[in-house]
Amino acid sequence: MAVTLSEAAARHITKFLAKRGKGIGIRLGVKTTGCSGMAYKLEYADEAEAEDMVFESQGLKVIVDPKSLPYIEGTELDFAREGLNEGFKFNNPNVKNECGCGESFNI
Repeated sequence: MAVTLSEAAARHITKFLAKRGKGIGIRLGVKTTGCSGMAYKLEYADEAEAEDMVFESQGLKVIVDPKSLPYIEGTELDFAREGLNEGFKFNNPNVKNECGCGESFNI
């Protein structure tokens, strides 16, 4: 199962990488934190490490470290604007519960 990008997320990432002037895609992972146990971490990537899983989606690379993959396998990263707010949304089929503020989750 892959980790994918929606068209909106790909447009946003492509625009930011162009403004930044470098990068091959994004690095997506999880860290232990928050009231539900895990939180997503997302950063722009300039290169992939040998042990990383690299997925191609919408013409961009989505890089995931092997420890994070079981928690986010099958996830689609989306980008949404809701009123004055905008940001990435994680459509993760593995999530069982999320905290009330939406910052963390558990599997």
